[in-house]
Amino acid sequence: MQRNSYIIPRLSAMMFFQNFTLGTWFATLGYILSKHGLSSIIGTAYSIGGIAAIISPIFIGMISDRFFPSQKMLGIVNIVGGILLWFIPAQIYSNNGTAFLWLMFLYMLCYNPTYSLTNNISFHNVQNTVKVFPFIRVCGTVGFIVASALIGSLGFSGSPVALQIGAVMSMLLGLYSFTLPNTPAPGKGKPLSLRDIFCLDALQLLKNRYYLVFIICTTVLFLDHATYMSFTSVFLGDAGVKDVSSVMSIGQISEVIFMLLIPFFYRKLGFKWMFLVGMIAWVLRMSLFTFGAPEGILPLMYIGIALHGLCWDFFFVSGYLYTDEVADEKIKGQAQGLIIMFTQGIGMFVGSYFAGNLFNQTVTKTGTASLTQWQAFWNYPAVVAAIVAVVFFFLFKHKRRSSANGELNNEPERLGA
Repeated sequence: MQRNSYIIPRLSAMMFFQNFTLGTWFATLGYILSKHGLSSIIGTAYSIGGIAAIISPIFIGMISDRFFPSQKMLGIVNIVGGILLWFIPAQIYSNNGTAFLWLMFLYMLCYNPTYSLTNNISFHNVQNTVKVFPFIRVCGTVGFIVASALIGSLGFSGSPVALQIGAVMSMLLGLYSFTLPNTPAPGKGKPLSLRDIFCLDALQLLKNRYYLVFIICTTVLFLDHATYMSFTSVFLGDAGVKDVSSVMSIGQISEVIFMLLIPFFYRKLGFKWMFLVGMIAWVLRMSLFTFGAPEGILPLMYIGIALHGLCWDFFFVSGYLYTDEVADEKIKGQAQGLIIMFTQGIGMFVGSYFAGNLFNQTVTKTGTASLTQWQAFWNYPAVVAAIVAVVFFFLFKHKRRSSANGELNNEPERLGA
């Protein structure tokens, strides 16, 4: 519940610094690795984050539901993660790909649960989440933008130093997390069972056929997100863009705008049509990359990046809100972990593995000589997004909540749902 006027600023600061940590290096990791002779493991580097997301978020969600307050768990994983991240640049400089991958895997085991933990802390401590949460979450995007712009202005877009800046921020955030509003474990004191260990309560959500359709489509569409995050920076570098980190931040600026518009569009469209707009934006983005690649048409690439607000906010962020709506109060932590496991976990792992193999097979040249090959590369995720959009349109339905009392409306969602 919302207890005082300072809670929203405190939660906003949490989101800002959590995403600042990631913004220092995540979008340009592929570019960093390619600049240091490790381009062959770019796909693997992102896919192991997916493996970590399969293992850790739902388990951490279960712990925060049963044993420890979410803010304390957030503090622990940020401090441990920051220590691990600090040692990663040395492996890049020494070209030790194996040690780099292991350390990155351990770091992502710590970072991935922060998505569900920060969501859980926010949802527990504010009222009217559809209205308030986007304003809190948008501060995370601003943090990502500030980090990207800082790294670009310092000339570290292709430097491992970017990861050490993120490591320092992670450890500072860990300390700050212990001061956040208390988010107690709702199931504290109850006996632990195998059902809890394997998080079967959260998996019960999949019995809802429309949530099952949503989670499958979300997981498959994350193939596109993994491809975008893993290789757009490399693509821009081959097209001649110098300040890759700052250009990538165009997407986060767009994300800020559309994040703030989520409450408005939710009232006008509802979840189903917001999700569909996000899917169509993915098709358009990948098509723009495809058309712009052969001639290196930078404006088309920039427009594709600027679509990030629609691509991310209208599908994935709205998905967090949809999950919070359908989950029972006692398993909300597990439920947020569940969606992270399927998206950042299974989707990111499969998508990054797919993208890595596709990149290694199709983009065999570098610089402007590779641009025609990039056209073939971006065709594949465009087709994936189009198929997901068609399947989702025909199979998903959602019953709108009444704005008056928050109860579910018995009428099917309007606009043909």
